[in-house]
Amino acid sequence: METAAWWEILLGGLLAALVILWFRPGLKATIERSRAAKKDWPAALIPLGLVVLFVLFLIQWVRS
Repeated sequence: METAAWWEILLGGLLAALVILWFRPGLKATIERSRAAKKDWPAALIPLGLVVLFVLFLIQWVRS
């Protein structure tokens, strides 16, 4: 695979900068809403823990 030309790298960087500037107002508002939102970690951690336990159970089941 050959390396990208300098103009392709420049164009990709410009495109990335434009995307960041385009989404900036929405990202700023989303960050402000998330700071003001109620923190409910158990609602995320309990299902994640159950999935991890289930995967460990499956691994042990296959090994025996």
